[in-house]
Amino acid sequence: MSKFTFASLVENAGKMEAAPFLRDMIVAILHRIDIVLTSNGIQFTNRTRDVWDSEHIFDRVCTEHKIQHQPTKVNHPWTNGQVERMNRTIKNATVERYHYGSHDQLRAHLQLFVNAYNCARRLKTLWGLTPYESIC
Repeated sequence: MSKFTFASLVENAGKMEAAPFLRDMIVAILHRIDIVLTSNGIQFTNRTRDVWDSEHIFDRVCTEHKIQHQPTKVNHPWTNGQVERMNRTIKNATVERYHYGSHDQLRAHLQLFVNAYNCARRLKTLWGLTPYESIC
């Protein structure tokens, strides 16, 4: 586990945004991604009533890149705790501290924060390495 963070600000949070997000993340990460852990949201999985639907677009991207897609267990929200904690960290460093005149300003600041986190923040869980150093 590297704790490497990748974030993107999108207008909607649907399956048509999740698949390109995963593709962009694959390009941004320096190493092969083996497993992606996601919630059971409709952005990542078909609903049980959609059994007639073909493979979910997010799963197709995973298959295309030989990534195992592992949804969290239903009614086990704590499984996704690391993601939720990182979301809170990002929110605290951006929208709770600053006012942005536009989404473009927020996007720019979000990218600066993520870069600083990945390349400068030394984490105890990584034995004092930054997420970027952990990957390298």
